[in-house]
Parts: sequence; C-alpha cells; structure tokens
Amino acid sequence: MHLLGDWIYQPNLWHINRHSSAAAFFVGLFIAFMPVPGQMIFAALAAIWLRANLPLSVALCWITNPLTIGPIFFLAYKLGAVVLDMTPQPIEFELSWQWINNGLLKVWQPFLLGCLLCGTFFGCLGYFLVSVIWRWDVVRRWEIRKEQRARRLAEATRDVELRQAPNEPPDAQGK
Repeated sequence: MHLLGDWIYQPNLWHINRHSSAAAFFVGLFIAFMPVPGQMIFAALAAIWLRANLPLSVALCWITNPLTIGPIFFLAYKLGAVVLDMTPQPIEFELSWQWINNGLLKVWQPFLLGCLLCGTFFGCLGYFLVSVIWRWDVVRRWEIRKEQRARRLAEATRDVELRQAPNEPPDAQGK
C-alpha cells in the first residue's frame, strides 16, 4: 500500500457516487473477462488509476469464479472464433502444463480476442447502465420532491384562504 502513496486516499475510491460506481462497473466487468491470474490485483490497480470505487471494482471481477469461468471463457472463445472467421475447434481441457503449452497455442488468438470483446462490451454496458439508472433515479426523486412541494403549497394556501374567509352570522346564512 505504501507504493500507492496518497492515491489510496482519493475520495472516489471509497465513496459511492455516479462516476465512481459507473467506472467501477467498467473496471470490474472488463477485468472479469481477462484470463489472467490475480484479477483482483489488476481490478484494484485499474480502479485506483481510473478513480473508480475500489471495493465495487474488486467485487465485480468475481463474476468469473470457479463455477462460471468455464462457460464464460468458452463463450468468449466461440465469439473470437466467429469474429476471426475460424471454425471453433473442440477443446479437450486438461489442467496441466503440457496442455497450456500445446493446447492453448491452438486457441489463444480467438480466445484472447473473445475475452477482449466480451470485457469491453460488458464493461461499457455496465458503465452506461449504471449511469442511466443513476440519472433516472435522480430525476425521479426530483419529480417526487417537486410534487410534494406543490402539494404542501396547495394545502398551505387552502388553509390560509379558509382562515381569511369572513365569518358570517348563522342567521345570515339561512336567509
């Protein structure tokens, strides 16, 4: 932490606001699709660099967890193969150095392209959805407050008018 100096004390890293939350969604979702070990470290460094919410950025990179990483990376590989106009090869995954050295060499280009495309797409989608939903919520709250102020003003005006109305004697009302 000492290497980061005063950057770690930036308010946007710890506060929830529209900019830091939207940027955190971009960082977290983008890093989640990157096939690198230590995604949390990369998410934290990117959050500090972009002044995004640090805890949210790190938490979002856990979308790719041991249960979801297989299907997500397989779909990224398929997408990369389609974009590169390659026929997807059947992958027989084996957790060994031999497969990483031999098997990964056959599929690395479409795999990395698919990961970059998915990371960019979902990162941008998260950024814009958070921004739009945040903006919509702020406008909705302003409208509610405006309606409440108008209702209170109407009630206060009606109360003042009732108090200022002349009091007529009871026998004058009947005639």
